[in-house]
Amino acid sequence: MKWVLTIAGVVLVLLGGFWVLQGTNVIPIGFMAGQSQWTIIGAIVAVVGAGLIVLSNRRRRRIDSPSRE
Repeated sequence: MKWVLTIAGVVLVLLGGFWVLQGTNVIPIGFMAGQSQWTIIGAIVAVVGAGLIVLSNRRRRRIDSPSRE
C-alpha cells in the first residue's frame, strides 16, 4: 500500500507541475497554455501529490506494542 501512495503522489506532483508550466505559458502546448486557472489547479494537484508522498512515508506507531511494567 505504501508504494502505491508514493507512486500516485509522484504522478500527481509531476502532472501538477506540468499543468503549472502550461498555465504560465512556459510550455505553450495545448488548450491549457496561458490559462491561469490551470496554474491554480496544477498547484493544488501538486500539493495533494506531495501530501500523499509525505503520508505514505510516515512511520506508523505500533498500537499493539507490549507495555513495560
